[in-house]
Amino acid sequence: MTIEETRRQRLAQQVGELKLDALLVTSLHNVRYLTGFTGSSANVLLYRDGPAVLFTDPRYTVQSKQQVNCAVRVAKGPLTKSVMKEVGRKRVSRVGFEPDHINVARMEGLTRALPSKSRLQPVEEGLIAKLRMVKDEGEIALIRAAVALNSQALESALKRFKPGMTETALAAEIDYQSRKLGADGPAFDTIVAAGERAALPHAHPGPAKIGPGMVLIDMGAFKDGYASDMTRMVHTGPADSVYKNAYNAVLEAQLAAIAAVRPGTTAASVDRAARKILQQRGLEKEFVHSTGHGLGLEIHEAPRLGKSDKTKLEPGMAITIEPGVYIEGWGGIRIEDTVLVTETGCEVLTPTSKNLIEI
Repeated sequence: MTIEETRRQRLAQQVGELKLDALLVTSLHNVRYLTGFTGSSANVLLYRDGPAVLFTDPRYTVQSKQQVNCAVRVAKGPLTKSVMKEVGRKRVSRVGFEPDHINVARMEGLTRALPSKSRLQPVEEGLIAKLRMVKDEGEIALIRAAVALNSQALESALKRFKPGMTETALAAEIDYQSRKLGADGPAFDTIVAAGERAALPHAHPGPAKIGPGMVLIDMGAFKDGYASDMTRMVHTGPADSVYKNAYNAVLEAQLAAIAAVRPGTTAASVDRAARKILQQRGLEKEFVHSTGHGLGLEIHEAPRLGKSDKTKLEPGMAITIEPGVYIEGWGGIRIEDTVLVTETGCEVLTPTSKNLIEI
């Protein structure tokens, strides 16, 4: 049995427990998780007794045969009509759907095409996302590879960095080095923010030249479909005591959060560990986001390591740990690693040093 068949079997059991006859999967990430299909147009209809049918369009006739080990229907019109035709042919009464992965127009289309003796029923939000939280050995190996590639790309890009380079030029160099090393592409738009712009947690690189001062670099890469995520700080020229004190505070908070990662602890507990340190340093109010998030086929997956997330960590979860402080008119500091929850605690996958870098 392939890993995709095992995943479908686990999901089919839940479909049965929900008293559904089938589940319509519309999220492309969930389609890939269940079938291995990487095309941009696909749905999966998974029956409670295990079999699954993938629906795609003629562009992917050959690709679907190469990638998928379940039945395939190539639709010459809208996928919605083909799916509902299958529902009617199989006399499926109760069809579950992913409410968090379907828009109003698609929902109206499904409703119009729904056979008269069938009905649609929303399933729990994040049903498949919860299955995806715990990675298998193959997924962990792919995340390790993506993390290693990401770190190598930063190292190569910094060798070509010179003060006076623009934010956009450094971001482009990072993306180029990542692709050169074999990445599918960036896991998100690479962030390079210099000086006061580092106070913007998700700043877009701009034409500003990188002069003396801090530079925040947040970068990730997809490798064979799986993501990595890392943030590092660079300081051009000597760093002053204010920067060093803030940097050390964020680093201490990050290390405290990492130390809190272990099976059975809640995501919120890890978040509290980071906030406690920043509170002691008088910087808690400048920490404006959660301490981290899961990653895998998507750059942001469950769990969210925030104040109220009661999810208990389990071995096999891949998460980020990334506290930061952001001060308007001054700048910002964030330090981020990709971390794997293990049977006894955790393993920091990111190999890049967190020592203060001055160029």
